[in-house]
Amino acid sequence: MDRNELCKEIFKKSHLTGEFLLRSGQTSNEYFDKYRFEADPKLLKAIAAQMSSMIPEGTQILAGLEIGGIPIATAMSLYTGIPAAFVRKEAKSYGTCRLAEGADVKGKNVCIIEDVITTGGQVIESTYQLRECGAKVDHVLCAIYRGYGMPKKINEINLKMRSLFTMDELKSVN
Repeated sequence: MDRNELCKEIFKKSHLTGEFLLRSGQTSNEYFDKYRFEADPKLLKAIAAQMSSMIPEGTQILAGLEIGGIPIATAMSLYTGIPAAFVRKEAKSYGTCRLAEGADVKGKNVCIIEDVITTGGQVIESTYQLRECGAKVDHVLCAIYRGYGMPKKINEINLKMRSLFTMDELKSVN
């Protein structure tokens, strides 16, 4: 599936109309359900293939952020052979008590994988946490960037962000 076709299919699958209560408490007549494209094997495979070409040279671990980044990181890991880690929002108090499950991130070049980024808040928090665990984190890749311009806070922590699509791109092809 080429990039333009993928863009159209993601929007077609995920853009919903109706009445939706947003996290902010406001009501909207449209909603973008990212889990619909992540749960579609054909779209997830195509996203992984396209995003895999964006992985920075020297990446040793693909770190999928809970919950949306995990399926994309897993698919990219299958596509590239690069091991994956699954990053929780906070370490659990039982079991391994680890923030990042799966591949060990300590001392490794880690690329964060996320589904959708708007302001980058969770990416920033997870970057700090991964760095505290000894990971070298300089890059984040996302399927869709919903914001405008480069998120200032991401730049401030020396993180380079690339997205497969912007929300404006998704809307413009449909």
